[in-house]
Amino acid sequence: MTISGLRFGAIGKHAVHASIDMQRLFAEDTEWASPVVHAIAPKVARICAHAPHLTLFTRFLTPEHVEEAKGQWQIYYRHWKSVLASNIAADMLDLLPALRRFVPPARVIDKYVHSAFEAPAFQEALDDLNADTIIFTGVETDVCVLATALTAIDRGYRTILVSDAIASSNEASHEAAFDGIYPRFDQQVELIDTDTLLKAWSP
Repeated sequence: MTISGLRFGAIGKHAVHASIDMQRLFAEDTEWASPVVHAIAPKVARICAHAPHLTLFTRFLTPEHVEEAKGQWQIYYRHWKSVLASNIAADMLDLLPALRRFVPPARVIDKYVHSAFEAPAFQEALDDLNADTIIFTGVETDVCVLATALTAIDRGYRTILVSDAIASSNEASHEAAFDGIYPRFDQQVELIDTDTLLKAWSP
């Protein structure tokens, strides 16, 4: 896996931690569950504890019924009917229990699609915190983290991905993202590990 380090200097005072979709939905007894969520949870918790007031958690919410989804999402949810909100317990959409203690001051922002930026509250929270840097953790490397990171790049944010606190249920795709996709943005993206982040970030 490619680790680029902090090539653009120290992490400033306007960095925000975006922890993507660390929910029971992806960790427990659903078709979307993967043990990788539990594997990275301790690293995510360490980063949250470092700056809970600068942490934004996202939650991926599913519609109650297929017909509520837009366009191609209806096809998507016909395939994944088991995770429709009407077919799972409401608390399956909650954050992992180990992360809930950080809220508040951490904030929770709900979204219905891959990129967190499609939820206006996400951009509003970044603006409220005067963010110029986004530090990413969570799942999945190659789906919701990727979609949100690409928009962060387009909007001019310094984009830092914490490699050992990001995971995917598809290991091959996870490795491809870190070795092939993210390095393509080498003038905008930095890839580091948790220890490097915690040493370099003084909120």
